[in-house]
Amino acid sequence: MRRTSILTAVLALAAGLLSGAPTALAADPPSVKITADTYTWKNARIDGGGFVPGIVFNRSEKNLVYARTDIGGAYRWQQSSKTWTPLLDSVGWDDWGHTGVVSIASDSVDPNKVYAAVGTYTNSWDPKNGAVMRSADRGASWQKANLPFKLGGNMPGRGMGERLAVDPNRNSVLYLGAPSGKGLWRSTDSGVTWAQVTNFPNVGTYVQDPGDTSGYASDNQGIVWVTFDESTGTSGSATKTIYVGVADQDNAVYRSTDAGATWQRLAGQPTGHLAHKGVLDAKNGYLYLAYSDKGGPYDGGKGRLWRYATGSGTWTNISPVAEADTFYGFSGLTVDRQKPGTVMATAYSAWWPDTQIFRSTDSGATWTKAWDYASYPNRENRYTMDVSSAPWLTWGANPQPPEQAPKLGWMTESLEIDPFDSARMMYGTGATIYGTENLTNWDSGGRFTVRPMVQGLEETAVNDLASPPSGAPLLSALGDVGGFRHTDLAKVPSMMFTQPNFTTTTSLDFAESNPNTFVRVGDLDSGPHIAFSTDNGANWFAGTDPSGVSGGGTVAAASDGGRFVWSPQGAGVHHATGFGTSWQASGGIPAGAIVESDRVDPKTFYGFKSGKFYISTDGGATFKESPASGLPGGDSVRFKALPGGKGDVWLAGGASDGAYGLWHSTDGGTSFTKLSNVEQADTVGFGKAAPGASYQTLYTSAKIGGVRGVFRSTDKGASWTRVNDDAHQWGWTGAAITGDPRVYGRVYVSTNGRGVIYGDSSGGGTTDPGPGPDPTPTGACKVTYKVTSQWSGGFQADVQLTNTGTVAWNGWSLAWTFADGQKLTQAWNAEAAQSGSTVTAKNVGWNAGVAAGSSVGFGFTANRTGTNTEPAAFRLGDQSCTVA
Repeated sequence: MRRTSILTAVLALAAGLLSGAPTALAADPPSVKITADTYTWKNARIDGGGFVPGIVFNRSEKNLVYARTDIGGAYRWQQSSKTWTPLLDSVGWDDWGHTGVVSIASDSVDPNKVYAAVGTYTNSWDPKNGAVMRSADRGASWQKANLPFKLGGNMPGRGMGERLAVDPNRNSVLYLGAPSGKGLWRSTDSGVTWAQVTNFPNVGTYVQDPGDTSGYASDNQGIVWVTFDESTGTSGSATKTIYVGVADQDNAVYRSTDAGATWQRLAGQPTGHLAHKGVLDAKNGYLYLAYSDKGGPYDGGKGRLWRYATGSGTWTNISPVAEADTFYGFSGLTVDRQKPGTVMATAYSAWWPDTQIFRSTDSGATWTKAWDYASYPNRENRYTMDVSSAPWLTWGANPQPPEQAPKLGWMTESLEIDPFDSARMMYGTGATIYGTENLTNWDSGGRFTVRPMVQGLEETAVNDLASPPSGAPLLSALGDVGGFRHTDLAKVPSMMFTQPNFTTTTSLDFAESNPNTFVRVGDLDSGPHIAFSTDNGANWFAGTDPSGVSGGGTVAAASDGGRFVWSPQGAGVHHATGFGTSWQASGGIPAGAIVESDRVDPKTFYGFKSGKFYISTDGGATFKESPASGLPGGDSVRFKALPGGKGDVWLAGGASDGAYGLWHSTDGGTSFTKLSNVEQADTVGFGKAAPGASYQTLYTSAKIGGVRGVFRSTDKGASWTRVNDDAHQWGWTGAAITGDPRVYGRVYVSTNGRGVIYGDSSGGGTTDPGPGPDPTPTGACKVTYKVTSQWSGGFQADVQLTNTGTVAWNGWSLAWTFADGQKLTQAWNAEAAQSGSTVTAKNVGWNAGVAAGSSVGFGFTANRTGTNTEPAAFRLGDQSCTVA
């Protein structure tokens, strides 16, 4: 959602995780023979999850569309499948900041060409300068021009733009607006070289917070957009009239009428605001401008829309509401190229009750809204929302009017009408791309349908991963959207973790010998920072915080699930027996230590802090410092204990100016041996052993033999196989890694903005366990059916099935009938299907067994058109169940 942005993760990186970003070693790397394997890489589907600040349609080729994300790269639209293809997965570890895309430009003269201005931060968090990437094959491959300054794809003001533009008449000419007082830049050789436009008169003045000592909010937001008037040029000749937006509340718009030779402040322009966008309707001779009093994407209290007549120089305030009535800024701005008098804009920072979209069909003279109040707090919407493809977009919320779930959006700084199709529109939010294909219903009095148009675009930052030996194959701890439980990697989970719903989950763990027991910790504005599950992460309940907790930190579950050790932010390390209702301080270990558990001995826990390893053998009550020496001196470390191996611990981490690599202990951390064949390592994880091997497979994100990559070892690290390749690097992958304990060769890789990546070897191996025979249980049963969230056109429900008989079930199948035409769309923790009005839900492999007196839960989403009567009867096989 980017409410606090992925900055949450990056602040942690700046504090240590990336402080040792790899640089060239002084000594030659050891001679290590590396083999390679060919892998197929996919995302564990979430569909979205982050801020999309820019969407760009090519103006000369239909269906050629690009999207940019603030930290997760760029994407190209595939019309045939209506999915997005990632374009910057080749960005490597050393250039991790180049996954942040501050602007993208598609060439309308040669549609094969596309450009991306990349760089994530303009302050010290990103050690490298920005660059302009250029491609002649629509982003399939890239060349790079390094810039002498930084760019900020995840900086304040990133929703303004586009900062990068191609001359529509002479496409060898490009302009780029720079932040940080670096001015306006131009290329005359299709992006190969760049030079500053030294006569451009204003480098920008606006900063969000001059007092921010980190440099994040105190940077000059600079030159924010470039727009060409294509009517003032001919093919092959440079366009004469160019408009440039500047982050200066009193001098926001400049113009050149001689192809950039000279520049003047546009006379008569409004002051007191920033022009987030400048969109030209060359046919009617209007430049539309969306203004806000702040740079966005989170802030903005007042705003205006203005229209500038390019021929007469007349300015007209076309704001749809009086400025006094705005509590948001305007940003998303587009015109209908098929019907140029049609213009649309968004209230991008209207957090509550919802964003607003405005539409005019008379060049801004009059406006209508996407929604309005019927009688407060009830709303009348011109649209319907269908989030069945990504039902988590409701956030599991059931808000009171005037809020609705799902929301129309927030941080809506990108809004584009397809230049070839007036009925299609896409817009970016803090969590997804929404779109419609029947937008023109707006004008005829009908409703248009808004759906996620985001499949293939994955933009979450991953903090931790867990792949238990039974149950769901993957659970994730994510920034901004909390995390998900994947029962099927190819399907979008119905909901993120809830009860509580952390804004960011920082750590999660499970009991190795009892994988139904899970624990997760995370950040939350108010409320508990820890949650537990006894059904493999399907459902959660909140724990109780020790005094002083301010953030999630790290957490570890005992191998049997009987106790937990937690190292939260704001408080020292604590331990608890049971589900965290009474915490006690742990002795002998410093605050802020990373904690993990032994995967065999339920009383053994481990910790690491500032180069020291700590061991507890009494369930976390007390720790002793290990005599082990030579470990990394900082806190950029990840370590894990091997499942099934008591006292078998692997530790990865370090920094290039000190100890850095991979260490192994077989005596519970009392001593460690550094692997001589690993130069640098940042993560370590375990997966199913290779056929014929007696030791589990190791996985690491590392530098081995002078090569950065993702590696696999089947012989305790004696030899290594690189499993990724140069086309699949995903920037920074240093947060977490794990293999799959059930599928040899499968590895799950964390990224900082490209979601959870998983890979399978082309060499084969065992496959996922398939479903067993259809269950045929009978016996007494009770059903609790609860609608947990409801929205226009759909709803979500949870079902609890209880075995009230005396004999355990080994498989179950529950059936019911919908009375009002409801249509099942997705289910979790059950295999569900619908025939006519009858729904049948069957167990999945891990929840087939239900003891007498025990319950099993599952959930689903469904579409509806009106009344949503709850089912009156349920049948388990041939047995009617009691309905609670």
